[in-house]
Amino acid sequence: MASGEARPIEDDEAGRERRGLVPVPDEGSDGAPPRRDAVALAPLPRRPARRVDPTPPAPPDAAATARALGLCVVEVLTGGREVDSIARWVTEDVHRHLQQRAAVATRARSLGGRARARPRVQVGSVRTCPVADGVVEAAVVVHTRSHARAVALRLELRQGRWRATAVGVL
Repeated sequence: MASGEARPIEDDEAGRERRGLVPVPDEGSDGAPPRRDAVALAPLPRRPARRVDPTPPAPPDAAATARALGLCVVEVLTGGREVDSIARWVTEDVHRHLQQRAAVATRARSLGGRARARPRVQVGSVRTCPVADGVVEAAVVVHTRSHARAVALRLELRQGRWRATAVGVL
């Protein structure tokens, strides 16, 4: 193998013996007592192979994710939460849409003379409907002090967790 050339990575080190440093108990070659700092390479015991579970973990409950995300979306629109706090649970398009809606809501609050206060928000009912494998549509009713809002979500299972690919607030 030439210098600088990549060598293949071996998954299994079968046939290779792992070596490690261990103290040398013998006397030195000149008959002197053994030195305390003398070490030699000796085989180390083999570690048992890790078992890999062939079944992937079950995805989280879509209804619980819809409940939490519906609550967060309403908090974003009422000024109680930043859009970036839910960025990992929504796609880029949904994130951009929520930023625009939050900006419009903030402007309306400032023109109306209303102060930005932590909203009192409660989740009412949650309904989910599986559309396809790994795709769920949900409707979440969220109650604020003055009225109720409906949040429609389309959740898709991506890399083991639900992400909102579409959000609508009525």
